[in-house]
Amino acid sequence: MTARAARIAIVTVSDRAAAGVYEDKGGPGAESWLRDTITSPMEIARHIIPDGRAEVADKLRELADGGADLILVTGGTGPAPRDLTPEAVADVMDKELPGFGEAMRRASLAEVPTAILSRQTAAIRGATLIITIPGKPSAIATCLNAVFAAVPYCLDLMGAARIETDPARIKAFRPKSG
Repeated sequence: MTARAARIAIVTVSDRAAAGVYEDKGGPGAESWLRDTITSPMEIARHIIPDGRAEVADKLRELADGGADLILVTGGTGPAPRDLTPEAVADVMDKELPGFGEAMRRASLAEVPTAILSRQTAAIRGATLIITIPGKPSAIATCLNAVFAAVPYCLDLMGAARIETDPARIKAFRPKSG
């Protein structure tokens, strides 16, 4: 039996990128990181939407309920008034996985003191893992490097598509049975 390709969505949350006045760097940065790291079949779809709690929640519901295995949400996790991505995730999640945010902030704090302003998190909706990440490609890499070893096993436990990683980049952790 051949495993199906993992369905991955990348959602850039940015008023300016959605309006076309700012080049989205987060979406392409996240996609590049995934393509360099995941070795199993995958389908990646990128979306750009404006900031806003309802807009983000609606898009997350659409993608998760439409069969995405993994959703990376870049942007909207800071302290600015329109940064409402964590609230939108809370509106749609079945379970929060706060360890993701803790690990991403810890890794980012080693690089920049403003990492404490980040409100990144992760959550499950149905059989979809949603992870919020920064918008800057170097920060995306820092955060995904900090947490991605746990993502394949998390997807396994949820009944999502199986993904494999290049162990030279990220060694996926799966407990040994028995």
